[in-house]
Amino acid sequence: MSSAVSPASRTVLVTGATSGIGWETARLLAERGDTVIVHAPGQASGDDAVARLVAAGVDTLRLRLVVADFSRLDEVRVMAARVAEEHPALDVLVNNAAVAAPERHTVTADGNEISFQVNFLAAYLLTHELSGPLSARPGSRVVNVSSSMHRTASISWNDPQRAKRYSRLAAYAQSQLALTIFTREQAPWTSVSVHPGVCDTGLLSLYAHEGDSALQGAQRVVRLCDPATALVPGAYYDCTALSPAAPVAMEDRTVRRLCKLADQLVAAKSA
Repeated sequence: MSSAVSPASRTVLVTGATSGIGWETARLLAERGDTVIVHAPGQASGDDAVARLVAAGVDTLRLRLVVADFSRLDEVRVMAARVAEEHPALDVLVNNAAVAAPERHTVTADGNEISFQVNFLAAYLLTHELSGPLSARPGSRVVNVSSSMHRTASISWNDPQRAKRYSRLAAYAQSQLALTIFTREQAPWTSVSVHPGVCDTGLLSLYAHEGDSALQGAQRVVRLCDPATALVPGAYYDCTALSPAAPVAMEDRTVRRLCKLADQLVAAKSA
């Protein structure tokens, strides 16, 4: 991957950018000369993340901070409106924010299982709310940071909130499968999903006892953000390799069914 700064500064939004792969992704992109919108779930964690980026050598003029708790869809909408107002053209959206599903079944104020909402529904809503800025310039990209665990998953269509039979691994895997399926929705921009590798982040315990560094995972994400990297629209990448997604994620009817379900769930509390 080239370390050269892009010819023209782009504007990139990275969700879940306060730690791990998201923070490293924000750092690498800002170092390349991009304006990076750093998303944080709260003001304090956001201020801390920006301070650490500046301490790491990032030009503070390259950074913008936005705050939204993805367990509250109304905050996602407010954040999206602010981003759209301040950045009428958005070149890249990195949907990286994710949480591990908790041991006990947990439902958000919007009525959704928390990992399904934070890991998928919030990304779905944010992407749609930012359709204007993402469509403003040619060549825009959406990079969904997914997981190889999507291959073990199924969408519980009759009980997407998994209220009847809850398993934290099944819930988390479902959220990653949903994000991978969503990548194939038709849009004016190019969307891809990527498994950045098993990395030493807050989600490591779901996978293994040790993994690659967050920086290595971020490098794989940033590669897909680079306009010099040719992308296959709707494709799934395992680290740096183009890889077949789970068969169900390749079904057009499943893409339509999931997007219909997501529309219903994100609209449920929007009135």
